[in-house]
Amino acid sequence: MAEEKTTELQEATPMRVVSPFDEMDRLFDRLLARRGWMRPWRTDWPSLGDAGWVEPRLPRIDIVDREDDIVMRAEVPGIEKKELDISVGEDSVTLRGETRHEEKEDAGDLYRCEISRGAFSRTVGLPAAVDGAKAKAVFHDGVLTLTLPKVERARRHTVKVD
Repeated sequence: MAEEKTTELQEATPMRVVSPFDEMDRLFDRLLARRGWMRPWRTDWPSLGDAGWVEPRLPRIDIVDREDDIVMRAEVPGIEKKELDISVGEDSVTLRGETRHEEKEDAGDLYRCEISRGAFSRTVGLPAAVDGAKAKAVFHDGVLTLTLPKVERARRHTVKVD
């Protein structure tokens, strides 16, 4: 009786050029997959855990350059209006503030602490010169909106081509 031969069906994957970045990713994945590879350099440094507390808390900012003024919006959640300090220069704005947390919880141990507290200061450049004396600030629901009128020489003027 003749022996029946079977061939396993294999799917071909399309060919692609391997980029050097893919190759580096693969090599790093192989290197870092081995446990204890840094043991010779290990010291008894204290653990920082989640180092998110090290990063400064800076407000996120949008700046819109309009024809006659510049509008700046800054997210400052958890800040009270009286804790904000705004300084306007000719071509920059500095925001300073501080979050305070006075509430104490005596029952139980702190398990996780991610709410940032403390002071911040952020200076951002503006796309044109502004008149700081005429600036207006509105604070609502954790968003500060500054309207900064441009000085006359910084305003856009339409020029017709002859």
